[in-house]
Amino acid sequence: MSEEVELPPQLQEQLLRLQQLQQTLQAVASQKQQLEIEASETEKALAELEKLSDEIPVYKSVGNLLLKSERQALLKELKERKELLATRITVLGRQEERTKERLKESQEKLQERLRPQGPTTTRS
Repeated sequence: MSEEVELPPQLQEQLLRLQQLQQTLQAVASQKQQLEIEASETEKALAELEKLSDEIPVYKSVGNLLLKSERQALLKELKERKELLATRITVLGRQEERTKERLKESQEKLQERLRPQGPTTTRS
């Protein structure tokens, strides 16, 4: 017969907080990765746009449409987007590090509470 062990409410709460931190860390890392991909694509678009002269027509994708735009306006827009993405990536990076630290602390506290108390003997 196997007997289910029920954790005390405090341990259950601590375990729940640990799981929430893990989910938060995954969400932050995923958001950061998506922004890094977008930043890379923005950088590529900027590089291509900078190669062109002002006389060559350029188009901007808006939903399902391609609209003719001015090269300089698009350059400005992409540079602003690149800066915004860099800022958001930095913020998410800091949030990711703080969450990792909190997760590590929470894991250590939980392991400490789950460790058997009292003297233990080991047999060889």
